[in-house]
Amino acid sequence: MDRTKLAEHIQELYQISPDHPFAKHPTFEAFRHQLNRKWFALVMDIPREKLGLEGDGMIDVVNVKCDPLLIGALRNQPGIYPAYHMNKTAWLSVALDGSVADEQVKSLIEISFDATGR
Repeated sequence: MDRTKLAEHIQELYQISPDHPFAKHPTFEAFRHQLNRKWFALVMDIPREKLGLEGDGMIDVVNVKCDPLLIGALRNQPGIYPAYHMNKTAWLSVALDGSVADEQVKSLIEISFDATGR
């Protein structure tokens, strides 16, 4: 799943469009709950090295909140990393490069939406 398909999925499922919270990073997109304004997904393009990946260039990721009990097992899967620039005990960075199945990305978005809706 790429960032465009992810935004379309979130729009279809929750009727939420992204905002751009960082003037310094205009390509970063935050998806927030309409009532409490908490983020449930943050899409970013970051240097591959920030995730410990080889090679130059950037990679699109989405940060999602997840139950800390699931984080360890999920981080053992390809394309799922400790969260970039967020609390690593409650958040994950998920690569949007096709290394994680679309259905799993969708499932993680739903988990994050539920976890941040309180």
